[in-house]
Amino acid sequence: MTKMNRAMLIGSIGAGKSTLTNALLGRKAEAVKTQALNYYDWIVDTPGEYTENPYFYKNIMATALEVTHVLYLQDSTKEKTIFPPGFSTGFNKLPIGVVTKSDSDEADVNSAIRQLRSAVPKGPIVITSSISGKGVDEIRCLVKCSSLQEMKKYADSLADDVVIFN
Repeated sequence: MTKMNRAMLIGSIGAGKSTLTNALLGRKAEAVKTQALNYYDWIVDTPGEYTENPYFYKNIMATALEVTHVLYLQDSTKEKTIFPPGFSTGFNKLPIGVVTKSDSDEADVNSAIRQLRSAVPKGPIVITSSISGKGVDEIRCLVKCSSLQEMKKYADSLADDVVIFN
């Protein structure tokens, strides 16, 4: 029996974790404020407070033991990031940087990519829109990968610029 890959989404309050979770699962549900860990099929949705408050890092670390991938969400409409430099290297899990809200009028996608490159020094960065579906299939495919090399090979096979590999 093969173990299913599972992804944990982390990011600031309002970064789009629950909205992206719904998009990844093909659900048309309205996103609501996540108050606790929510497990859905192959996704773990976390409260933004877990990442915003270092006191809760232990919760992220414990939950990371249950997953194969960690998705680091950066809201492209926010000027600052909550992730310290090299944050993803503290987890022995496959990292995926995710730029959210790329279709917003206030989006600064290049700034979000720079912020994620600092936090996720090695791995793919996916530019997404949960509204249009941009990047959603690419994230599903990346979560099926079992190594950074496999993720790089997948990213290199894509014709568009939705996935950037660090």
